[in-house]
Amino acid sequence: MAGKSKLPTLALTLEQRQGLETLSASRAAPVREVERARILLHYHAGKNPSAIQRALKISRVTIYHCLHKALEMGIEAGLKDAFHRPKEPVIGLADKAWVVHLACTKPKDLGYAAELWTRKALAAHVRQQAQVAGHPSLARAAKATVQRILDEQHLQPHKVKYYLERRDPEFELKMKEVLLVYQEVMLQNQAAAAAQGVEPAVITVSIDEKPGVQAIENTAPDLPPVPGKHPTVGRDHEYKRHGTLSILASLDLQDGHVVARVEERHRSREFVALLKELDAYYPPDLTIRVILDNHSAHISKETRAYLASRPNRFTYIHTPKHGSWLNLVETLFGKMAHTFLRQIRVQSKAELKERILLGIAEINASPVVHRWKTFDLLSV
Repeated sequence: MAGKSKLPTLALTLEQRQGLETLSASRAAPVREVERARILLHYHAGKNPSAIQRALKISRVTIYHCLHKALEMGIEAGLKDAFHRPKEPVIGLADKAWVVHLACTKPKDLGYAAELWTRKALAAHVRQQAQVAGHPSLARAAKATVQRILDEQHLQPHKVKYYLERRDPEFELKMKEVLLVYQEVMLQNQAAAAAQGVEPAVITVSIDEKPGVQAIENTAPDLPPVPGKHPTVGRDHEYKRHGTLSILASLDLQDGHVVARVEERHRSREFVALLKELDAYYPPDLTIRVILDNHSAHISKETRAYLASRPNRFTYIHTPKHGSWLNLVETLFGKMAHTFLRQIRVQSKAELKERILLGIAEINASPVVHRWKTFDLLSV
């Protein structure tokens, strides 16, 4: 029979005992705290360290360490580890700064073929150059060690995040000009709604091209959904390519009508053909104000020659460079992409052209007036 412990009795209040019982049964608390709570409860119940060891399968060193701290400094001290650092860290701040500097340098600048670091390549370079660079503590640094150093600085040199540099010195001025046109069109539409039958003297259209629309053919028929078995359309992963087409579109900002052409290419002659369709569509006494980007086809000699043959018929409002998102026709292309162009499959480019023109006819059957948000316009 085990003898009585020579350690003092552990006195617990009712609240302390209930807290230890809750902790000893916890699945969320750290394991070491759960074990220590059980040690203290067993000791409070009258068991000596040997009996506690047999019951909990915990070493006597751990049991005595827990009991001594609890008896000397209280229950909380017995449950928690005291903060201590037995020795200074091997990898110092200067070593970490060197790794960070390497991560912020492109590997090609250090004689490698790669453009960006991988974590494995960076760790290998750190190990190879650590002694020479005066950081011997990193001579055996593993990939995980290098990764922890980078994580401290939130660095991800293996990834690329794209940005767009503004290269147009008049970006804000041109943006304001476009937004003021949108505001004018909004006021014009409001006035036209208040006075029925009043025709505007200027019609504003938004023009752009959507190139690279692919004519893709299935190599096997699509499988329709089957209730209770296959909730989606089944499609073979193989396909045939028949080339691409370009959509040249003009969006009327007054009534949402779309004038569009589907072409093999989008050169000056195709753009002029679109202008001719606009000229034929609108009454001859109106001025057609065109919002468009600086694509070469829009300002080529061939285009300017046509514009000169129709004086005072067209006026240009250019979006700034890298600012084509300001062009409202982009919302029309987005609508096409999410409706009739989505997952489209055809047997030829001719069928693709036919389907696109059919989709545009459906849009014109229920036109939507695209607007820039009013609160954005009022801020210019």
